[in-house]
Amino acid sequence: MSLVTLRDAELAFGLAPLLDRAQLVVAEGERIGLIGRNGTGKSSLLRVIAGAAALDDGEVRRRDGLRVVLVEQEPALPDAPTLRESLSRRGALSGIADERERWRAEARLVEQLHRFGLDDATAPATCSGGERKRAALALAFAQQPDLMLLDEPTNHLDAGAIADLEALVRRLPACIVITHDRMFLDGVATRIVELDRGLLRSYPGGFAAYQARRGDELAAEAVADRKFDRFWAQEEAWIRRGIEARRTRNEGRVRRLEALRAARAARRERLGRVKLGLDAGERSGRLVAELENVTRRFGERTIVRDLSLTVMRGDRLALLGPNGAGKSTLLALILGTLAPDAGRVRRGTNLEVAYFDQMRAALDDARTLAETISPGSEWIVAGGQRRHVLSYLGDFLFPPQRAQAPVATLSGGERNRLLLARLFAKPANLLVLDEPTNDLDIESLELLEATLQGYEGTLLLVSHDRAFVDNVATQSLVAEGDGVWREYAGGYSDWLAQRPAPAEAAGSTAAAPAQRPDARRERTPKPGLTFREQRELESLPEAIEALEAEQAALTQRMCAPDYHRQPPEAMKADGLRAQAIEHALAEKFERWAALDAKASAGAG
Repeated sequence: MSLVTLRDAELAFGLAPLLDRAQLVVAEGERIGLIGRNGTGKSSLLRVIAGAAALDDGEVRRRDGLRVVLVEQEPALPDAPTLRESLSRRGALSGIADERERWRAEARLVEQLHRFGLDDATAPATCSGGERKRAALALAFAQQPDLMLLDEPTNHLDAGAIADLEALVRRLPACIVITHDRMFLDGVATRIVELDRGLLRSYPGGFAAYQARRGDELAAEAVADRKFDRFWAQEEAWIRRGIEARRTRNEGRVRRLEALRAARAARRERLGRVKLGLDAGERSGRLVAELENVTRRFGERTIVRDLSLTVMRGDRLALLGPNGAGKSTLLALILGTLAPDAGRVRRGTNLEVAYFDQMRAALDDARTLAETISPGSEWIVAGGQRRHVLSYLGDFLFPPQRAQAPVATLSGGERNRLLLARLFAKPANLLVLDEPTNDLDIESLELLEATLQGYEGTLLLVSHDRAFVDNVATQSLVAEGDGVWREYAGGYSDWLAQRPAPAEAAGSTAAAPAQRPDARRERTPKPGLTFREQRELESLPEAIEALEAEQAALTQRMCAPDYHRQPPEAMKADGLRAQAIEHALAEKFERWAALDAKASAGAG
């Protein structure tokens, strides 16, 4: 049964419409992942579905009695002495006439607050961004809606809280969620809907299934556009020849050209892509930082206890742990901006540090975008090239007319892009990224991943985006409670596979060292290879062996004396499979050679 239906929906807040005769049906039991580039109108669409905003044209139909709850990206909490009172005023709980039902709803609210790790007696004014988001989620789940609308629910949540939220979302009657967290989408979505140039396109399954299909569609669209543009150019050249076009028998061709011009003018191009480039500058010393039995306390709380850690040039170290575990404190210890209470920190030579701060402290709201990138000059040297600041800002999707706008006018995603632009404008051989993925759309996030994978310097990373950590990190330093940090090879998924069972961890906390200094030696990538490439190289011989065994068995079967008695369709299938195996073997041998050459080049 359909819960919400959009027909010919139109909505615009500028020159290009956010919704352009868009269609959408949300059925009971569906969990829809709504994706699209920043600024395409995803949040506006959720507000329309929730009834908080109206369409310019078109129709929204909701099932009679449908209970819809929207959790906004940056929820506001009304002033009140406690969270419980604030949320009771903010939500639908205060409008419940029946006293007994209102009591039950408030009991559910308290239960959900505790489930999200919050004290209902906490003052809202003291809550952090993450606590406000968890409070809004608690209220939403307490209202037991028929359709939940979630706008970036994973922002400000740590990895453990995100995993818990996944389990809750999977139990909802129906939901639509906007998120850049690809692993979250794969965990909860039954369908992906992409908002692209005003249209809504639907893809069954999770994000991985969407990626496979959407890439083919975009390639086909590009081919069709090139053919259209080539034919249109030919017709324009014909009309400019003049006299022949005025003949009566060619009036139809003129009308066709006018239609082509109209179609080309109406075509909306995809938004440009951020252009990222990292300059590692001069090489640092082989040793970047070394911590020996480092301890750091704040009052009676121990943030880091007896930690020994070595960071080498080229490492990509991810710091994992819940909010408040001390990840930013540990970064400060490694960088030398904070002194330990005990132990020793030694830093390497020739370090050029670039720091991405999750609080955006490096941005001055009163400055313009151009002043932020290049104070006092219209030119900037980036990647060894002299660039005009307007051209450089264009690489980060800021048009020239925005260059003189104050930073205060930027959205969260735009502020993130500006901070990346500022960060990447100077060479750095030690890159420190503290929550860089918040507010980035998926396409920009994947581009950042690819850029970091090719970065030749050293990376220290704090992120709750599990897929991002998996794709970037070569090792992880994980907070395991009471100031204990332990090192593991690989990213988030590798840590999940390697971490000790709870009983084992509890029994070894006191006796075991606070880290595992040999973790990196167990699975260190060969020089020149990323961690994922190293794993791919190790797996190739086994994959090739399996294909060769299948090829031998298939050849033996096809050479059997009675093979000609097989049905024609079976013989055709065998022939196609033989060709596919040959092609796959060629690809894998070529990939093996490429990776081996890269490893050899890195070693040299």
